[in-house]
Amino acid sequence: MSRSLVRVSALALAAATAVAVAACSPPSGESDSSSSSSGATDAATATSAADFGGMDKLVEAAKKEGTLNVIALPPDWAGYGAIIEAFKTKYGLEVVSDQPDASSADEISTAQRLKGQSKAPDVFDLGPAVALANTAMFAPYKVESFDAIPERFKDPKGTWVNDYGGIMAVGYDSAKVPEVTSLADLQKPAYRGKVALNGNPTEAGAAFAGVQMVAIAQGGTPEDPAKGVQWFADLKKAGNFLPVDPTPATIESGQTPVVFDWSYNHVGTATKLPSWKQFVPENAALASFYVQAVNKDAPHPAAARLWQEYLFSPDGQNGWLRGGATPVLLDQMTKDGTVDAAAAAKLPKVTGEPVVPTTEQTDAAKAVLATTWANAVG
Repeated sequence: MSRSLVRVSALALAAATAVAVAACSPPSGESDSSSSSSGATDAATATSAADFGGMDKLVEAAKKEGTLNVIALPPDWAGYGAIIEAFKTKYGLEVVSDQPDASSADEISTAQRLKGQSKAPDVFDLGPAVALANTAMFAPYKVESFDAIPERFKDPKGTWVNDYGGIMAVGYDSAKVPEVTSLADLQKPAYRGKVALNGNPTEAGAAFAGVQMVAIAQGGTPEDPAKGVQWFADLKKAGNFLPVDPTPATIESGQTPVVFDWSYNHVGTATKLPSWKQFVPENAALASFYVQAVNKDAPHPAAARLWQEYLFSPDGQNGWLRGGATPVLLDQMTKDGTVDAAAAAKLPKVTGEPVVPTTEQTDAAKAVLATTWANAVG
C-alpha cells in the first residue's frame, strides 16, 4: 500500500537512541551548472537561512535554481501531494518527484548513482535506521524553527531532523465488518478471511510494526514480538488472516476490509472511503517518526534548504497533519495557535505513552521474525 510496503527501516526512531551524529563534511565539488555560480556554492555550504542573508535571499537563490528534486514521496502518503503543490504555488519552483514508491534504501542508492548529475535528489525523507547509516551524505542545516524542535527529535548540528510520525492502527471498513473494539474481536468468525497486514513483516515496515504492536498489546515487548507472531498464527488458524497485500483498490473493493497500517494511511483511505475507521489497542500505541535531511551533493542546494524551511513552517507541518501524520512541531503549534485544530482532532486517540522502538529493539525483533514468521504464519 504505497510507500509503507518497502520501508522496514521506518520502525525505529533515531532520536530515541543515544547516538551522537557527527556533522557532515561540506560537498567536495560542484555537481552541475546549478551549483557553478558563487551564490550556489555558498548555498551548498549554508547551514541556516542567515547564511544567505535571510529568508528573502534564500527564496531568491532557490528561485534562481528553479527546480527541486524529491524522491520517494507518494502523493497519498502523509499529505505529500498537497504539500508539494502548495510549495510550488508559494515559491513558483518546479518540483520533480522521482520514484514515489521507492524505499529509503532506494533514496540513498539513487543519490549515489546520480551524484554530480542534475537529476540527483536534493533532499531525503528516510526511515531512521537508513538515515543513521548514511549521515555522511547529509548537509547540516538548521531551519528557522530549529530551536522549537525537541532535542530528542534532531541532531544538534542539524544533520538530520525528525519530521513527522504515525501510530500503528487497525483500519477497517465499518460498512463491511463489525466495529473493532479490541484485537480479540479480530479472532471472531465475523472477520473470517478479512484481516490483512500491510505486507510481509520480514520485508515491509508497516507489517513489521503491526506485529510489534500486537506483541505489546499481548504483554510482549518491541524487541521480542513472539506474542505477536503467535497471535497472527492463531488468526491464521481461525481462518481470519488474509495473505493479500492491501492497496487502495483492494480496500475500496472490499477485498481487504481490515488492515494493519500507519494512522496517516488510514486517514488517507477515509477521505475516499468515509466508512473507513481506525482502532488503536488500549495502552499499546506504537509510534514511528521519519527523518528529513539535505543531500550534501544536492544539485539545487538553495531549493533543498527552502524545502526544509517550508516543511518545518506551520504550512508544511499542517500539511502533514492534514495528511493524518503527527508533525514534530505539533505541541509547539498547539501552544502558539498555528495548528490546524480540525486536522489535529482527527488523529487517532491513544491511551498511555506511545512506544517508540529503538534501533536496537528493532534489530532484535527483526531477528526473531526472520526465524519464526514463515513457519508460524507463512
